[in-house]
Amino acid sequence: MSKIFERFPDFIREYIYAHNWETLREVQVAAAEVIFDSDANLLLTSSTASGKTEAAFFPILAEICENPPASVGVLYVAPLKSLINDQFWRMEELLDESGIPVTHWHGDVAQSHKKKLLANPRGILQVTPESLESMLINRSNDIVRLFGDLRYIIIDEIHTLTGSDRGNQILCQMARIGRLIGHHPRRIGLSATVGDLQKVADWLGAGSGRETVAPRFEGGKIRWRLGMEHFYIQNAKTMQSVEPKDDAEGPASPVAYDAGYSYMYDCVRDKKSLVFSNSREETEYLCATFRQIAANRGDSDVFLIHHGNLSASIREEAELKMKDEDCVAVTCATVTMELGIDIGRLERILQNQSPNSVTSFLQRLGRSGRRGQPPEMMMVFREEDPLPNTPLPQLIPWELLRAIAIVQLYIEERFIEPPALRKLPYSLLFHQTLSVLASSGELTAKRLAERVLALPPFAQVPREDYKALILSMLNNDFLEMTEEKTLIVGLAGERLLRSFKFYAVFKDSEDYTVRCGSDEIGTITTPPPVGDRFALAGRVWEVEELDIQHRLIYVKSVAGKMEVSWPGDLGEIHTRIVQRMRRVLEEDTVYPYLKPNAQKRLDVARHVARNTGMLRHSLVHLGGYSWCLFPWLGTRGFRAMRKTLARHAAAFGITGIEYEGCCFITFKMSRGSDVELISCMADEVRTCGIDAEELVAGGEIPVFEKYDDYVPSDLLRRAYALDKLNVREVEARLLEIEREYETEGEML
Repeated sequence: MSKIFERFPDFIREYIYAHNWETLREVQVAAAEVIFDSDANLLLTSSTASGKTEAAFFPILAEICENPPASVGVLYVAPLKSLINDQFWRMEELLDESGIPVTHWHGDVAQSHKKKLLANPRGILQVTPESLESMLINRSNDIVRLFGDLRYIIIDEIHTLTGSDRGNQILCQMARIGRLIGHHPRRIGLSATVGDLQKVADWLGAGSGRETVAPRFEGGKIRWRLGMEHFYIQNAKTMQSVEPKDDAEGPASPVAYDAGYSYMYDCVRDKKSLVFSNSREETEYLCATFRQIAANRGDSDVFLIHHGNLSASIREEAELKMKDEDCVAVTCATVTMELGIDIGRLERILQNQSPNSVTSFLQRLGRSGRRGQPPEMMMVFREEDPLPNTPLPQLIPWELLRAIAIVQLYIEERFIEPPALRKLPYSLLFHQTLSVLASSGELTAKRLAERVLALPPFAQVPREDYKALILSMLNNDFLEMTEEKTLIVGLAGERLLRSFKFYAVFKDSEDYTVRCGSDEIGTITTPPPVGDRFALAGRVWEVEELDIQHRLIYVKSVAGKMEVSWPGDLGEIHTRIVQRMRRVLEEDTVYPYLKPNAQKRLDVARHVARNTGMLRHSLVHLGGYSWCLFPWLGTRGFRAMRKTLARHAAAFGITGIEYEGCCFITFKMSRGSDVELISCMADEVRTCGIDAEELVAGGEIPVFEKYDDYVPSDLLRRAYALDKLNVREVEARLLEIEREYETEGEML
């Protein structure tokens, strides 16, 4: 360790002394050894608040301080503007005495700040993938001057990017920069939660021509303060209703809220806390509910909100107040606060319902418990109280089961979901084709194919498929062929490129900006009529004026609470989680983190599961023609199972196929028996296996990604079959389900 410390320049040593670090951490020593003593890429993964950022930057800064680059020397890419802003202020403190400039660059940064870098490209550039895409397109002739001596590219929170279109966009950008400057800078990936080190290391290093080193660290003993509690949603007759105190605007209307919300409020009362929900809708509603309860009780309103549809100023207010050691604040947030923004010492994390993944659970839990204290999280579950005629699958508390499964998988096995890498990312292929052509000018079809298909994410794309995409783009005016038989961007392509939204490869909506006086509040998808009300930023607004042409909504603040809706998707669930959920029902384990209501709810669910036979048989008769299939598969396997069942619909008179998440499939079957259905499906597995492409109907156009609408349908179906369905899991499950019947027959 002392040898590593001695290699750091004075300003880094002073920083270490100023922060009272008595020793370098294991992750910091390992990172320095790789960076100082090799030319390899580095994948650095260790727990939240373990010092990964400093671990990467200390040796990098030591090297560029000793041998200053002739251009930007370090490119730091992060998925969120808020993360870049946070790292910018942290880096400014570290670099104060070094003479190394740091520039942050995204849509909210002033042009004057950016012009300084353009005039004198040096030091560290912190950027989003979208801003980097804009540079490659609009400043293509300046890339060599800006990045000609680039030494390192750091990708933060790499687990959120690996395998996604946005992450693959970064791979394309790194490869394109490398081609333009004539060398591939070293790559550094940072994350607290990586599920398959080798797979992510291979992804990070793709196309770099370098080895990627991924040091492993002992996880150590788990120290958590964790609790789960459950409540039934109370109806209007049983809700508490209390007249709140008058405020400056006059008396408010009576407020009704149930015991679950009251419990959640008490969990974070007088504690600096983050409250996570899985959607913007839930976040908005919960923040508004907390504010109502505070007004009801005469408490101070300390509740803030943070999600992607809010204005930068509202998000920054939440970040600054959470960082303020003297401020007791509670922020209701989505994934935007899940990542590595340093908000200092948090007393508690509150999770509304279950996280969707082990990764998300660990990221959220890790926001608390810094400075030697164990992380602390309370999860609260609310569901409707089942009626006597409630169908079987809705008697099971799926959210509670998922949360228990997530916690147990990590405790028992240190399981974290591996990345789901895409083999045929056709939406991104469309995007990068336009981007490469816009930045390079006209190219022959052959040269364009050589450049685009050489980018790492497209390694498995058949040339015939790319030819089909190019022809489609020509036929739809995204591309145009010149008299010299070269390709240029066509009129439709120019329209896409003119919008700043082109730089992003994730789906966005044509949002309307909401303003109250001179304050920007945020954005919503659909403009309500004048006089109508809607929720945003944890408050209710009444529409005063609409400017449809400029997509502006002018509002005034009013009292109350409402729901709001945004389009979106909750992401995929891994099969291991669903399988562990089944085991939660099967076993008698008493989990120490369950509070009384949650334990009672689990006991009831286990009783129902055992008495109904749903644990012995995955296909359960609900009465009459109604059946319920419990596949116990994750999202991709579940999709494939649902489509496999639909293929047998005609033979067995199957209608009304319905499903919820990836927990169960209900349907009606008017011909044949459950044994015959399962035997028929299992026979297909044994004879020829399930062909994923045959599961995708000829008329189906599976649109998932931003530019899928512009991709030929047959290519979309092929990509969907390969990247969105897991038929191997279905084949294994069908044979297991068949054995369930055989085993029962032997017992009888």
